[in-house]
Amino acid sequence: MLTSVKHAGDDSLDRLDPMLTALRSIPTLREKKRGTFYRRSRAFIHFHEDPAGLFADVRFGDDFERFDVTTAARQKQLVRDIRAALADG
Repeated sequence: MLTSVKHAGDDSLDRLDPMLTALRSIPTLREKKRGTFYRRSRAFIHFHEDPAGLFADVRFGDDFERFDVTTAARQKQLVRDIRAALADG
Protein backbone atom coordinates (compact mmCIF):
# COMPACT_ATOMS: atom_id res chain seq x y z
CA MET A 1 0.00 0.00 0.00
CA LEU A 2 1.38 3.39 -0.97
CA THR A 3 1.44 6.11 1.64
CA SER A 4 -0.40 9.29 0.87
CA VAL A 5 1.59 12.34 -0.14
CA LYS A 6 0.68 15.58 -1.84
CA HIS A 7 0.10 15.52 -5.59
CA ALA A 8 2.84 17.42 -7.39
CA GLY A 9 2.10 21.09 -7.92
CA ASP A 10 3.15 23.29 -10.80
CA ASP A 11 6.61 24.07 -9.36
CA SER A 12 7.37 20.38 -8.93
CA LEU A 13 6.01 19.53 -12.37
CA ASP A 14 8.26 22.26 -13.80
CA ARG A 15 11.22 20.35 -12.33
CA LEU A 16 9.94 17.22 -14.08
CA ASP A 17 9.43 18.91 -17.45
CA PRO A 18 12.05 16.84 -19.36
CA MET A 19 10.42 13.65 -18.08
CA LEU A 20 6.92 14.92 -18.93
CA THR A 21 8.11 15.76 -22.44
CA ALA A 22 9.51 12.23 -22.84
CA LEU A 23 6.26 10.69 -21.58
CA ARG A 24 4.24 12.81 -24.02
CA SER A 25 6.22 11.23 -26.86
CA ILE A 26 5.00 7.72 -25.98
CA PRO A 27 2.04 7.10 -28.32
CA THR A 28 0.09 4.81 -25.96
CA LEU A 29 0.00 7.41 -23.17
CA ARG A 30 -2.43 10.31 -23.02
CA GLU A 31 -1.98 13.24 -20.66
CA LYS A 32 -5.42 14.09 -19.25
CA LYS A 33 -4.08 16.95 -17.16
CA ARG A 34 -0.53 18.12 -16.67
CA GLY A 35 1.45 15.32 -15.07
CA THR A 36 -1.35 12.72 -15.12
CA PHE A 37 -1.08 10.17 -17.92
CA TYR A 38 -3.52 7.46 -18.89
CA ARG A 39 -3.02 4.25 -20.84
CA ARG A 40 -6.27 3.31 -22.50
CA SER A 41 -8.95 4.19 -19.91
CA ARG A 42 -6.80 3.64 -16.79
CA ALA A 43 -4.56 6.02 -14.94
CA PHE A 44 -0.97 5.00 -15.65
CA ILE A 45 1.38 7.55 -14.07
CA HIS A 46 1.08 10.60 -11.84
CA PHE A 47 3.41 12.48 -9.54
CA HIS A 48 3.71 13.40 -5.87
CA GLU A 49 5.91 15.70 -3.84
CA ASP A 50 6.96 15.63 -0.21
CA PRO A 51 9.98 16.78 1.80
CA ALA A 52 11.85 13.61 0.76
CA GLY A 53 11.60 14.52 -2.95
CA LEU A 54 9.54 13.87 -6.06
CA PHE A 55 7.85 10.54 -6.73
CA ALA A 56 6.03 8.89 -9.60
CA ASP A 57 3.27 6.37 -9.07
CA VAL A 58 3.24 4.02 -12.08
CA ARG A 59 0.78 1.23 -12.82
CA PHE A 60 2.90 -1.49 -14.43
CA GLY A 61 0.39 -4.14 -13.31
CA ASP A 62 -2.80 -3.99 -11.31
CA ASP A 63 -1.48 -1.64 -8.62
CA PHE A 64 0.58 1.51 -8.58
CA GLU A 65 4.27 1.32 -7.65
CA ARG A 66 6.10 4.38 -6.31
CA PHE A 67 9.44 5.48 -7.79
CA ASP A 68 11.76 8.25 -6.66
CA VAL A 69 12.20 10.69 -9.57
CA THR A 70 13.98 13.46 -7.70
CA THR A 71 17.07 13.31 -9.91
CA ALA A 72 17.38 13.56 -13.69
CA ALA A 73 19.09 10.15 -13.76
CA ARG A 74 16.17 8.49 -11.98
CA GLN A 75 13.69 10.24 -14.28
CA LYS A 76 15.52 9.00 -17.38
CA GLN A 77 15.72 5.45 -16.01
CA LEU A 78 12.01 5.34 -15.24
CA VAL A 79 11.15 6.60 -18.74
CA ARG A 80 13.36 3.80 -20.17
CA ASP A 81 11.60 1.26 -17.95
CA ILE A 82 8.18 2.57 -19.00
CA ARG A 83 9.08 2.42 -22.70
CA ALA A 84 10.33 -1.16 -22.28
CA ALA A 85 7.23 -2.25 -20.36
CA LEU A 86 4.85 -0.71 -22.87
CA ALA A 87 6.77 -2.23 -25.79
CA ASP A 88 6.28 -5.66 -24.18
CA GLY A 89 2.54 -5.07 -24.11
